[in-house]
Amino acid sequence: MELEQGYEPDDEKRAGVKVVRTKIELRGALEPFRRGRIALVPTMGAFHEGHLSLLRAARQECNTVVCSLFVNPAQFGQGEDLERYPRSGARDRELARAEGVDFLFAPAPEEMYPPGFETWVKPARLALELEGVIRPTHFRGVATICLKLFNIVHPNIAYFGAKDAQQLAVIERLVRDLDLELEIRAVETVRDEDGLALSSRNAYLSPAERRVALALPRALALGAEAARDGGDPVATARTALDEEAGLKTQYVAVADYGGRRLLAAVRVGKTRLIDNVSLKGSRT
Repeated sequence: MELEQGYEPDDEKRAGVKVVRTKIELRGALEPFRRGRIALVPTMGAFHEGHLSLLRAARQECNTVVCSLFVNPAQFGQGEDLERYPRSGARDRELARAEGVDFLFAPAPEEMYPPGFETWVKPARLALELEGVIRPTHFRGVATICLKLFNIVHPNIAYFGAKDAQQLAVIERLVRDLDLELEIRAVETVRDEDGLALSSRNAYLSPAERRVALALPRALALGAEAARDGGDPVATARTALDEEAGLKTQYVAVADYGGRRLLAAVRVGKTRLIDNVSLKGSRT
């Protein structure tokens, strides 16, 4: 996709990423650039190559790139890892600069949820299965923060990773149901050389736990292969996971999230991992 014709950002804006802390400041900073396409890449920071692939896609397709960096407390449930979630602000800022991000929106929690905040977006069907069973308030937090970001930034396109396939489906439904004027762009999952899908939570894994965690992408690949051959992808993947000592399977399922996908969630030690693969072209 070509950039908006006849529009060129000014040199001062291209001098480096600008860190913005408040909604008012960000809205004002974006106003001069409304003639071109504005991209939003929502993140919780601790950037890895998966995040950078989103930033690169946004930089290629849009004139102005906004990346939000906000560890959203509303999408963490009781007893989850909010306090220990990886945070690397200085490194993230440098990576954002290197990828050509124009504005890094890094608000404090009270900026996004001021005292007295009580209005929530509560998705229905899509948010009640799989992840929604295990994390019942998760998608309420995701949908609410995404809607707030969409309303603050008013992007033309927002970029999300396909690794979080159910989240992506929830956000796409949010945009359709509430008639939001933006496009949602999915970017395919980025994996390490050993096949593990990139995730900020991979940093929790010890070397031994990481070896165990590799059973997840292997099992999904076996399930997808079984589906191509007319077999049962869920049973195949679950069997492979159940055979791996040190790994606890939470779910394995097939769902239509922008196409049929085989999804799984597991625990390795104290670390929870999710992953999915497409079943496009399968016989089942």
